[in-house]
Amino acid sequence: MKPNNESKKRKGGRHPKADPAKHRYVIYLNSADNARFLSLFEQSEKTIKAHFITSCIFNKPIKVVKIDKGVQDYYMRMTTFFGQYRAIGTNYNQIVKALKSNFSEKKALAFLYKLEKATLELVALQKQMMQLTDEFEQKYGHLWLQK
Repeated sequence: MKPNNESKKRKGGRHPKADPAKHRYVIYLNSADNARFLSLFEQSEKTIKAHFITSCIFNKPIKVVKIDKGVQDYYMRMTTFFGQYRAIGTNYNQIVKALKSNFSEKKALAFLYKLEKATLELVALQKQMMQLTDEFEQKYGHLWLQK
């Protein structure tokens, strides 16, 4: 009699699939069709061409994502700009207090006048930013609603 350990020897390798894909088909594409196929494959973000082809053949939904670098750059720059604008707003009161405590009234008023001018310029810039953001949302708003 064999001990229990020897009778249950394990085989190496992976477990066999229940329904393995054994059937193979070959297609030939010309250069133009191949370029079109490769661009569609890249847009689908699938990693295996065979999976992409079977999803095309059997009308499975194909995921195609287009990333517009210009839109992405605009969004990132606007986000950083809004962050900088908020930082300026938080420091505004500190500047006014420093002017009031460190300078004479006349000098503080002169600096406050310059600060007021700069603030009005910032307000004008913010209005432009809001207008551009509204235009951006009207043009590309459908992209943000899907996420």
